[in-house]
Amino acid sequence: MWRWHFFASIVVVPVLLVLATTGLIYLFRFQLEPLLHPDLFRADRPAGMDFAQPYSAQLEAAERAYPDATILAVAEPRTAERSTVITAEMPDGSPREIFVNPWGAEVLGSLNPDTTVSGYAVRLHADLMSGAWGDRLMELGACWALVTALLGYYLFWRGRRARSRTPKSLRSWHARIGAVAGVGLVTLLVSGLPWTGFWGAQVQELATRQGTSMWSLDAGAQSSPGSTLDESLPHSHAVPWAAGKTEVPRSDGEGGEGSVANVDTAIEVAAREGLRRPMTIALPASEDGVFSVIGYAFDAPSDERTVHVNRFSGEVVSTYGYDDYPLLAQVVAQGIGLHEGRSLGLVTFWASALMCAVVIASCVTGPLMWWRRRRRGAGLDAPRGRMPVAGSPWLLAGLVVLGVLLPFFGVTLLAVLVFDQLLVRRVPAMGRWFGAR
Repeated sequence: MWRWHFFASIVVVPVLLVLATTGLIYLFRFQLEPLLHPDLFRADRPAGMDFAQPYSAQLEAAERAYPDATILAVAEPRTAERSTVITAEMPDGSPREIFVNPWGAEVLGSLNPDTTVSGYAVRLHADLMSGAWGDRLMELGACWALVTALLGYYLFWRGRRARSRTPKSLRSWHARIGAVAGVGLVTLLVSGLPWTGFWGAQVQELATRQGTSMWSLDAGAQSSPGSTLDESLPHSHAVPWAAGKTEVPRSDGEGGEGSVANVDTAIEVAAREGLRRPMTIALPASEDGVFSVIGYAFDAPSDERTVHVNRFSGEVVSTYGYDDYPLLAQVVAQGIGLHEGRSLGLVTFWASALMCAVVIASCVTGPLMWWRRRRRGAGLDAPRGRMPVAGSPWLLAGLVVLGVLLPFFGVTLLAVLVFDQLLVRRVPAMGRWFGAR
């Protein structure tokens, strides 16, 4: 067990260090980015001014400042001292966030959210900024990390008597830190698997065949108001309409002559419908599109709700919220809230931050423990021993179950077993390097 825990850590430690470090940055993005860009995020209220400019006027200011940009959405300021954030797409396809002072409808500037510290953290966290290959590598590391955590608990239980008899050592500290980190690590890994390119896609396909879904099926999500800096946007929305699976709500212009709604109308209508503020408003993507107003649900996934407003009459076309999600999608939405540290307010926020710090500590103490105990000139000097699969039916069954549930782990485990039997144990030099002899 110790030997396999050691070998698995070679794959797991680099991945977990990236995930935990970038996850920590992502958790503190709303504190970090305003510090780095105070000229964009801060909007001082002029003396004597008691009301902000209409959002339609703020949108017009953004369009004048960036005439070539396609405006996608507008996010209300989180506080009276924050600016309005308008999400846009530039002609080259890059995202752009335009910051507007809501008191004077003055454009403060813009930035590409992908090039901020938080943006880089999010992209590294997702796929190492390497597309499909990076996504597969991160998924592979996550699968092995899950198994490594389970192996670590087995080792922790087996070594309980030895720890009670020996003074505190780096190994005992690693075990104790890992015992705490394992709980959060397993929670974070399991709740993050729905995002993975292979496992998540396969489970979603299986769920679709069973008539359900891991994600919400809101037909009105016509625009793409997503932003690495937008704290109000729920992250469990999907766009099945893009694949032609669901009919998209449309604005009917008949009988609406002389009555043309705007973004301010949409906000007023959504507020009457009970949506929490600050809201994010996705603009109509076509002439017959709708305003899709997304209520604030950052701290409570069960509050996720979207109201689609007719762009001509200002009437509600449809609403969609957490209560309308399939049961599986509700579970995933709650898992995402825990994963991102936004459910239950500061409780999960600080719990997630602590877990990231503890995971980093485990990734540091593990290699240090190996560095101190290694013998010079002995290669990797892995712990000796064998995994007693033949004499432990329960262990074999556990490996088979994990290999089926986590295909990336199962396939690579078979590859490692073949490598171990055909090369490591048959080639003397490799046997010495890997510590098999």
